[in-house]
Amino acid sequence: MRIEQLEYVAAVTQHGSLRRASEHLHLSQPALSEAVSKLERELGVTLLDRHRSGARISRRGRELQQNMVEVLEAVARLRTAAGDQATNTRVIRMGTVSTATSTLLAPALTDFRTAHPTTTVEVINTQQSEINQALLDGSLDLGLVNVLEGDDAPPDLVSQALVHGRPVVVCRADHDLATQDQVTIERLRAEPFVAMRAGYLMHRFAHRLFGTEMPPVSWTTDGAELGKVMVAEGLGVTVLPDYSVVGDPLERAGLITHRPISGDRTAITLVLRQRRGERIPHPVRDLQAALVAHARDYRQGTSERGPSSHPA
Repeated sequence: MRIEQLEYVAAVTQHGSLRRASEHLHLSQPALSEAVSKLERELGVTLLDRHRSGARISRRGRELQQNMVEVLEAVARLRTAAGDQATNTRVIRMGTVSTATSTLLAPALTDFRTAHPTTTVEVINTQQSEINQALLDGSLDLGLVNVLEGDDAPPDLVSQALVHGRPVVVCRADHDLATQDQVTIERLRAEPFVAMRAGYLMHRFAHRLFGTEMPPVSWTTDGAELGKVMVAEGLGVTVLPDYSVVGDPLERAGLITHRPISGDRTAITLVLRQRRGERIPHPVRDLQAALVAHARDYRQGTSERGPSSHPA
């Protein structure tokens, strides 16, 4: 049971329908209905009477209403008494498609740890669709995803662009491709390819890049981090956002490098997402601010290094 679920039932009672409650909460009606349904299944009672014309609090819901109000009032008193200290030992759950880990996420977590030594950050590596859904149902606080130009953002999530980049070829530092200023699609197509599994944005990009003539896909994997390890081990080459490679430990150690894709002008953006209208606890705001700060540093650094560090 989550406090938000009780707040949702209270909002339906106050505003008289799921539709008006969802508008007040800045939450989609399906997401609101599903959250209440989960509470109903957990309690084993029907809290809302659902009809084609809308939904209203049920008789059983009205009987339990006073209990729910008492819980919410107790939570409000606790928050008031404890202030932000109430969240100092909480667990923050962040979803990521395993992107810009060394560029942004690891430095941001380091800074966050200094300010919040007793707060745990749980980093979950999963696909973008699962991150979006988990943000909507409240099981994730923040999400890091990649988006291509023209991709639509989920309407009930707030998206904040952190850095812009381009897809690049990632290969071993001693690979023949590393001697090229740029890599043609034809040359890339001839190499054993480490592909991202279906559901990841770079899987979609690879099919857009190669069209119907995909390279010999020798391996598929989940996320950029394992993909870079497989490249470093000589299993093949891959394509990733440049900001997922720049500053990576494997790049700093001289094991992998990256090259622009000749003729490709695809823009890719690293986006931070969270649920719209959510009351953001102080530690979550601090982690968000740390990510934004390191994104700003990265943008400034690539600007100072010039075009050679930002493939065109």
